[in-house]
Amino acid sequence: MRATTAMPTAPLLACVLLLLLAVPRQAEAAAGRPLLFALRAQQVPAGALPRPPSKLRFHHNVSLTVSLAVGTPPQNVTMVLDTGSELSWLLCAPGGGGRGASSFRPRASSTFASVPCGSSQCRSRDLPAPPACDGATRQCRVSLSYADGSSSDGALATEVFMVGQGPPLRAAFGCMSTAFDSSPDGVATAGLLGMNRGALSFVSQASTRRFSYCISDRDNAGVLLLGHSDLPFLPLNYTPLYQPALPLPYFDRVAYSVQLLAIHVGGKPLPIPASVLAPDHTGAGQTMVDSGTQFTFLLGDAYSAVKAEFMKQTKAFLPALNDPNFAFQEAFDTCFRVPQGRSPPAKLPAVTLLFNGAEMAVAGDRLLYKVPGERRGGDGVWCLTFGNADMVPITAYVIGHHHQMNVWVEYDLERGRVGLAPVRCDVASERLGLML
Repeated sequence: MRATTAMPTAPLLACVLLLLLAVPRQAEAAAGRPLLFALRAQQVPAGALPRPPSKLRFHHNVSLTVSLAVGTPPQNVTMVLDTGSELSWLLCAPGGGGRGASSFRPRASSTFASVPCGSSQCRSRDLPAPPACDGATRQCRVSLSYADGSSSDGALATEVFMVGQGPPLRAAFGCMSTAFDSSPDGVATAGLLGMNRGALSFVSQASTRRFSYCISDRDNAGVLLLGHSDLPFLPLNYTPLYQPALPLPYFDRVAYSVQLLAIHVGGKPLPIPASVLAPDHTGAGQTMVDSGTQFTFLLGDAYSAVKAEFMKQTKAFLPALNDPNFAFQEAFDTCFRVPQGRSPPAKLPAVTLLFNGAEMAVAGDRLLYKVPGERRGGDGVWCLTFGNADMVPITAYVIGHHHQMNVWVEYDLERGRVGLAPVRCDVASERLGLML
């Protein structure tokens, strides 16, 4: 999620899913061809991860992360892959030594360079809080703030990033001085890889005009593809990126925004006015596809309609929690009781999001989430994986990566569109010649 002065991030809960970026195959690394990566998953204790910038006040149970080599000589760092953020950043150790894998050591790199105040990068206005000049050092400073009072700040710098076997890429990033504790028995992330459309994002600086990924729900593995590639076995349906004609105060113009047209529950169209699903005159109410958020958030009126219809269709076989004082992560209050040791019934009604030219159906295991440690007698508590954005609060629809599982998601910046195709990620990986 994009950092903002209005919305905070929160500590992680139970575990983090690490998708580790492996070295691409030599064939795909050739000039003009896309880079194909295997993504691996690893669970680590929640305390092992720093808190990435986020505009949502809820816990991230899962973060998608990639492993990159940065600096000269290369230092291996693990960064959260976030299509909702612009500025990439790393936690920087103050001296030549460091705190292990959780930080980058700028003094140990011969290619590290601070960005001076007079540079064009220091005058960027894409960021929520524009960079500022440190009068004493004449270095450019960046700051990310959160509504809970916490903040992360540091210097804007440039460094070389090694992606696959291509030439090193010199890119601007935030060298943040804020320290985060990391667990000694876990794998820590050193920062965040911003992948939105802003001028300082990794995508823009790398001149990447198309990238895609697939997140598996079966074996915690997946694929990340950087660059162009024809995938005839994937019948992608495209929806255009939405951009208002004029700048609006609450519209994030560098996010991957699409037009949400309707929502169905169990195949039944919900009576939600089109005006509720579209941005208003201030820009509030846009729909963003975001890999940095776990679950999906709907604005209040749309959420209430989904909640009412889902509970109506499941009333006969799924007992409601009926606890008005309970809301998982402060935003998920459509919850149910399921006997301990059992899974929810298989006949749950799918929730389908319809866009202009494409759709995303959320069904099966992706519909309900078991709340860790929460019980009611002999029952566990399971909640619908759609949250009420008004309770967070945020003023946008956000499609999280939990609902992108087993969906090939392509970001096509050349043609200004997002492509979606339901697919088993392990099968897609085999078709691409990548055994996971």
